[in-house]
Parts: sequence; C-alpha cells; structure tokens
Amino acid sequence: MKELSATEFTRSGGRWTAAYEKTRNTLLSIRIFKLIIRLMVIFAILSVPYWLFVASDRYVSQATVLVQRTDQVDGPTVALPAGAGAPNSADQLLLREYLLSDDMLDKLDAKFDLRSHFSNARRDPISRMWFKSAPHEWFYQYWLNHVDIEYDDYAGVLRIKVEAYDAATAKSIADMLVQLGEAHMNAMGHKLAQSQVDFLSKQVAFAHDSILSASQDLINFQNAKGLVAPASTADSINAIIAKLEGQKTDLQTQLASLPANINRDQPVVVMLRKNLAAVQQLIEEKNAELASPKSRTLNYTVAEYKRLEMQEQLAQDLYKTALQTLEQGRMDAARKLKMVSILQEPTMPGYPTQPQRFYNAFVTLLIVFSLIGVIKLLESIIRDHVD
Repeated sequence: MKELSATEFTRSGGRWTAAYEKTRNTLLSIRIFKLIIRLMVIFAILSVPYWLFVASDRYVSQATVLVQRTDQVDGPTVALPAGAGAPNSADQLLLREYLLSDDMLDKLDAKFDLRSHFSNARRDPISRMWFKSAPHEWFYQYWLNHVDIEYDDYAGVLRIKVEAYDAATAKSIADMLVQLGEAHMNAMGHKLAQSQVDFLSKQVAFAHDSILSASQDLINFQNAKGLVAPASTADSINAIIAKLEGQKTDLQTQLASLPANINRDQPVVVMLRKNLAAVQQLIEEKNAELASPKSRTLNYTVAEYKRLEMQEQLAQDLYKTALQTLEQGRMDAARKLKMVSILQEPTMPGYPTQPQRFYNAFVTLLIVFSLIGVIKLLESIIRDHVD
C-alpha cells in the first residue's frame, strides 16, 4: 500500500508540474502578445505625427506622351481605344523601358545632381536617401520609387509622373525625360530607316556592277569573235545558202532538160557540171560555217552570244527593279518614321501632393487597430484554452 501511494504521489506530482509549465508558457505567450500590442501602439503614436508633421513635401510633375509613326498622322482623328494590341503599343513600352533605364538615370544625375537632391540632410531621414555615395543599385531602386511611368493600354499613351522635393526640379526632370525620350525614339526610327535604305543602296550598287560586268563580257566576246551581231551574220549565211540552193536547183534542172543523146563532153554539159559542183562546194562551206561537229562554229557563237545577251538583259532588269525598290524603300522609310507627340506638357506643380498625409495616417491607424484586434482575438483564444 505504501508503494502504491508513492507511485500515485509521483504521478500526481508530474501532472502538477505539466500544468504549471503549460500555465507558465501561456502567460509568457500572453505577455508576448501584450508586448506586440504595445509596440504597435508606439508605432502608431510615432507614425501619425510623422505623416502629419515630419514627412517632407514632395512635388509631382506629370506629362502624357504618345509614340506615333508618320504614316499614322494622316489617319482618322477619332479611333477605337488602342488596347494592348495596338500598332504603337510596342513603341510605347520600349519608350517606357528607356525612360526607366540606368542610362536615363545617369543622364539625369549628371544634369541635376539627383544624389545631392535626394540625400539633402534638410529632408526627413525616412524619405530621403541616407548616403549621397550610396551604391548605384540602391540609388536606382530609390529612383524607381520616385518616378512612375505607366502605359495606359486603353488610351494608348504613356503617363509620366516624377517626384522631387521642390517643384522646379520635378518639372525639370519631367522635361528632360520627355526630351530624351523623344530624341531616343526619333534616333531609333532614323537608324532603322537608314539601315533599310543602306541595304537597298548596296543592292543597287551590286546590280549596277553586275550590269557593267555583263556588258563588258558581251563586248569582249564580240571583239574576240569579230562579230557585232552573230545572229544577223548567221541569218545572212542562211540567206546565201538558200540562194545557192536555188542556183543548184536551176543547174540541176538545166542538166536534166538536155537531150538524152547529147555527148557528155559537150562544152555546155561540162560547164553546167562545173557550175553545179562549184555551187555544191560553196553550199557545203557555208553550212560548215554554220555548224560542224569538229569545231565551235557560228551556231555555238550565236548560242553563246544569246546567253551573254540574256545575262545582260537580266542584269538590266535586276538593276531597274533594285532602283524601284530603293525609291519605294526611301518613301516607306520616310513614311514610317516614329515621332513622340506630347499630349500634356510636364506640369509645374503648385502644391505638394506627396505624401498624402491624412490618408497615410488614416491607413496606418486602420492597419494598427486591425492587427491589434487580431492579436487580442488570439489572446482570448489562448486564455479560453487554458481555462
């Protein structure tokens, strides 16, 4: 019995120890919740005066631009919304990327010394950049928090907003963004158009060289053969052969018309036979000039001449086509140049719209009270669980 009582006592002591540890942990958790609530209240107490009285004024300059091609200028003045698939949406997005690029920040910093402006010790320590010599990556991220370039896919325009600690600087930055963006897009358009024209000009030069080479080959062939027009020469030889064939037929007819009993040694017969043989020999010589299986005669000359002549004609046609394409390319290049239309000039802010003091203070209080409510709810759940 004594041993059993000792065992029960040990178990009872273990339960009390576990309950104590659980209660202690619960109280510790409740203390942590209270500490969090106190910290949040302190945060609210510090944040609201900061938003209302301490935060430095920031002025916002706004501008609206539109990238167009010159072939769109004469289009209808009223059109459907541009949308994401509009022809100039890609140009708008390219302009946006350029305005938000590192290169643009370097140019702005070189012009306006933005590092000094945004790290001015007279500004509140939370909104300003803490170190003028901060790494470029930090400076770039800080700059992105003070510039907003939004592409309105419904209207098809770019809306530019620039924040600065004084109105003149904000407007100057916005002016330079618009000017450099316009110059960049125009340079891109001119470069693209010029590259197209340069390519077509090279094709024209190549076609011109080809026609000169083909013409020179034709002239060299004529000089080598001693014939200006081999085809005409062949036609003349064919005409001679046809005439000789007629003479041959006449001589044969005369021989056939002689009396059958006439002596073959008669002068008339001998003369006709000699004339017939001479005509036949001349016909064979002329035919040999035109064609022969043993040598390259006039027929080969005519074929080669026609080939060279066709090459020259083809080169001329290609040259004409290249010239027409070049002129058309120049007109298309000039017609499709890109231009930046400024719909809204950068404004000169007269009132600091940032920060939104009452709005930020209200949102801060709303978030703090909401979190406190959540924490109190968790605290109540834990207390009920302990009880």
